[in-house]
Amino acid sequence: QVFGSMQKKGLQVTILSTCPVADYKTQESTLTLASPFLKALKTKEFQDQVCCPLLEQPNIVRDLPAAVLSYCQVWQIPAVLYQCYTDVIKLDTVTIEAFKPLLSSELLKSLAKDASESTKVLKKFLTSSETHNNIYI
Repeated sequence: QVFGSMQKKGLQVTILSTCPVADYKTQESTLTLASPFLKALKTKEFQDQVCCPLLEQPNIVRDLPAAVLSYCQVWQIPAVLYQCYTDVIKLDTVTIEAFKPLLSSELLKSLAKDASESTKVLKKFLTSSETHNNIYI
């Protein structure tokens, strides 16, 4: 339904999502990880540079972000998912700040003309998506 009325040709999808840092699988203790932090997962067709390290196995993505990324992979739509691992339950400004490096990416740099506006832009996305922990651009 997300893509039902969209033209798929020339489309590039960016998914911003959060989940608890406790869901992150690593050899290290999650207590020593600086939270929040970003990991990326992309479709085969996504050719741009990602703004953070790729998500390592055996980590998985769930729910709607996984469904959107899977849909994009099947339909050969370039897409990238940025998963923010955080230690808070509800999105807050600290978690939103973790997404700030994405505003310098080629795809998203037009959202904020200068760095001083980037926090305001991200907060705007936060308030428009308060009921969910996912942002689709």
